[in-house]
Order: sequence, then structure tokens, then C-alpha cells
Amino acid sequence: MVFWVFGYGSLVWNPGFEYDEKVIGFIKDYRRVFDLACFDHRGTPECPARTCTLEQKEGAICWGAAYCVRGSPESERMAMEYLERRECEYDGKDRVNFYREGDSLQPALTGVIVFTSTPDKESNKYYLGPAPLEEMARQIATASGPCGNNRDYLFLLEKAMSDIGHEDDMVIELANEVRKVLGIVGKKGVLKERKLAGPSHIPLKSHIPTLQLHPLPEAIAMDS
Repeated sequence: MVFWVFGYGSLVWNPGFEYDEKVIGFIKDYRRVFDLACFDHRGTPECPARTCTLEQKEGAICWGAAYCVRGSPESERMAMEYLERRECEYDGKDRVNFYREGDSLQPALTGVIVFTSTPDKESNKYYLGPAPLEEMARQIATASGPCGNNRDYLFLLEKAMSDIGHEDDMVIELANEVRKVLGIVGKKGVLKERKLAGPSHIPLKSHIPTLQLHPLPEAIAMDS
């Protein structure tokens, strides 16, 4: 079985597993939000980190990276087991279509699995929900855990999205607010005016070279 994993958080810059192909693209009707708690990686139960999850929103798009794992059943099993351990805060797996730059109508992959979280504080202990920007920034600026601090998670995501040519205005705004809390002078990220040639669901162009996709069966995609 060949599967694909969609990363929209730390998987964009640090997949942590062996993969055979990486493709930049997006999924529709989801947006990235920092509404998920992390108790054991970049935070603690006393001071949880805020990491990103996906929120369903009609017309939204979320850019990220899709990773393909193909090979022996053993290698595929090991990759999936690793991802499920890493994505333990996520209590849902959605199957989505994955689109590549330049074609927002025809999906490049179908049946891609993306890890999501139930937006319910009673059924999902990791779900924090939305909060004012200043409150989220203070939490991210101070949280730290065994795998590092929360602010680096945010700053690395900001850089990763810039590197793939699709900066996320919400990530930039939150990162700049964290820098204010930390007393870092000057903006590191710049909010860009979005100029779209058509409807809002059509993605912005980037300067990423086109990659060759092989014909694939139904796939599987994820994140932390």
C-alpha cells in the first residue's frame, strides 16, 4: 500500500521519517489555527504549548507538504506507527483531496489522510479553542517542553511557509506578537497584500519548481 501524508505544522520542516517523495500543495476548506494543546513535546500539563490544528472553513485553503511512503509493508508500517505516535494529540483523521499549484480544480491526490482534532473541550482534552492574539502570544512565548520551546515551533513554521513560497498571514501576525512579548525589536515577517486573479479559493502562485507526480492509486496525509 502506498500512502501520502499531508503536513501543515512541524511536518513541513521536520517530517522525522523516511519518505520517497515530497510535494508542495494545498487542501481546501481548512485553515491553520493554533487551538491545540501540547503537554509533552513543547509544553507541560502546567503550561501547555499551543500548536496548530485545522479548522474547517468553506472557501479556505491550507498550504503544506505531502509526503509519499512507498516500499515494503514493513517500511510503510514503521512510518505510520511513528506518525501516529507523534500525532497523538489529534483524535481525528480526515480524508481529503490534495491540489498542486496551478490546478485548483483537479486534485493531484485523493483520499489523503490529514490529522485533525475535534473542536470540543469535553471530548478532546487537547483542544484549547481560540483565544485573543495577545493571550496566545504570551502562552507561546513562555511554554517549553522536552522537545524545545513553543516559540521556536512557531518561528520554524513561519520560516518553513516562507521557504515553500506560501507565507501564512495568521502565522506571521502571531509570530510578530510573540516577538513583542519577548522584546525582540523589529518585524521578522511581513504581512503581504493578497492579490488574486480570481475567486478567493484560487491559491497564490509561488516560485516552486514543478515536480513530476507518478500515477497513484488512492492515497493516505498528516501533522503536529
